[in-house]
Amino acid sequence: MSGRVVVVGSVNVDLVVVAPRLPGPGETVTGGDVARHHGGKGGNQAVAAARLGAPVAFVGAVGEDDFGAAARAALAVEGIDVTHLAAVARPTGVALIVVDARAENLIAVAPGANASPTAASVTAALEGLALGAGDVVLASREIAPDAVRAALAGARAAGATAVLNPAPADGLDASTIALADVLTPNEAELALLVAAGDSGTADDAGTAEHAGIEARARGLLAGGPGGRAVVVTLGAAGALVVPATGPVIPVPAARVAPVDTTGAGDAFNGALAAGLAAGLPLAEAARRAVAAAGLSTTRAGARGGMPTAAELAAVRGSD
Repeated sequence: MSGRVVVVGSVNVDLVVVAPRLPGPGETVTGGDVARHHGGKGGNQAVAAARLGAPVAFVGAVGEDDFGAAARAALAVEGIDVTHLAAVARPTGVALIVVDARAENLIAVAPGANASPTAASVTAALEGLALGAGDVVLASREIAPDAVRAALAGARAAGATAVLNPAPADGLDASTIALADVLTPNEAELALLVAAGDSGTADDAGTAEHAGIEARARGLLAGGPGGRAVVVTLGAAGALVVPATGPVIPVPAARVAPVDTTGAGDAFNGALAAGLAAGLPLAEAARRAVAAAGLSTTRAGARGGMPTAAELAAVRGSD
């Protein structure tokens, strides 16, 4: 029987402008009409997992405003349990996004209500959800570090799988990182985490690309509890699974024609959590997640391209 995915994270409303190129500092670039989408790393990841058939619950906060009501309704229509999505007296989070002709993006976020979840409120929510050994808790860093730590600790205490998407990678100390069973940084986030931890795993000149990533990842895993892994996302190149022991596993990505890369990392994380909750081994869950992330870039909007289980199965040939 599949476990649940419990996402602890942010909910935003995304305001998106498509422009011929991304602006530089102090520069104005004229684009098209503004589009409004539902977003936030947590919200996107929850939708990605739900569309792949996982039972999903969400822990976070929105404002007592129209954006918040719409955000709650958008999650609920995807079948996500929003019982523990609080309404607070702060504005709902907003992300301002510019997307260029190559589908690259530039994002600025006003967190608003996403700053409201605390360690105590997250712990209470997880206790209310009665986590079990088959569940997966997925946390990301658009909420306070203490709330992230509480999410991971709550998962550990319940025997659930703790997944940490360190995006953004600031505010996370070594003890918090060590609570994650699976850590999912991209290359830039991995470098920041290694620098913050002063692990001494910087690359030697001439080190092969994957070997350098492996060295950084193993530095984060060193000295922590066994059974942990780092899954490094590599954009169009796929991902690299680095277990605490044993060989690394490259996960290549299929070629797609990207329209908008916003939310691709969230699609990966939601799909990875859904796979783990379904009982898949980490490497297979990562392969499925890479395919889902690729599909997500083929349509506009952070959630617009999040694939369903049927769409993903059609691309992969089987599920």
